[in-house]
Amino acid sequence: MGKGSFFETEPGVELYYEDHGDGPPIVFVPGWTFTTEVFQHQFAHFSKHHRVVSFDPRSQGRSTLVLTGNDYTTQSADLCRLIDHLGLQDPVLVGWSAASLTVWGVVRNRGTAPLRGIVTIDMPPAPLTGCGEDWTEFDMPGAMAFYQALMTPKGHRDIVTWYAREIMVQRDLTEAELDWIVSQSTSTPCWAAAAYCAAEWFSDFLPEAKAVDQALPGLFVVADSSADKALPYLQRHLPNTGVELLGGHFMFWEHPDQFNAVLDAFIARLA
Repeated sequence: MGKGSFFETEPGVELYYEDHGDGPPIVFVPGWTFTTEVFQHQFAHFSKHHRVVSFDPRSQGRSTLVLTGNDYTTQSADLCRLIDHLGLQDPVLVGWSAASLTVWGVVRNRGTAPLRGIVTIDMPPAPLTGCGEDWTEFDMPGAMAFYQALMTPKGHRDIVTWYAREIMVQRDLTEAELDWIVSQSTSTPCWAAAAYCAAEWFSDFLPEAKAVDQALPGLFVVADSSADKALPYLQRHLPNTGVELLGGHFMFWEHPDQFNAVLDAFIARLA
């Protein structure tokens, strides 16, 4: 990935973004507290034949740290403005984890017509329903423990270390890899990370996911560990949207060749 640029999404709030390659546009949106750097393997692969864009959401990475707007409704509006700023026509949106809510938020803001397709990575459209039959990110006790850990910088480091080892990646991480993952997340202050967490868990984008299911080519890439709950949930609510099972929560980084092949195949069906 090369040198990025900055875009002022509103007065005093700049978003850092990367924009490489030429061709039909793909926009990759990093999840909770992470940055464009997580998509290094996707930039290298897809920018050969596509215009590939990603950005650091507000309060994440190199973008402006702010006290307000650390939620996925605002992040969706920021993404819409970036799409307009770059003049992207009919993009494919790819949201990882909580950023799946961001791409469904684009549908809430603008409908499905301006988009070519949507790919969401390992995130249900209503992340915390309280219903045991649903595919959710956590159960309520797990969500409470995760949120409480974010009250201090040390707690933030510790919970992301656990999450990286137990949820994100299936193999043993080297110390350098673990340090990089933790530093990615903790570049967002713990109070902003907590605000994003609360916004995520109290979101419900199932109506937007259903709109995509009816009107657009869509794909869920789901971690193997989520399959038991995700597959019946998706069949019940979103039967027209494709599903692929692959690896852990960070599968596009851990298994880039397999993930890129899945996304290549999805994009080929859009032609």
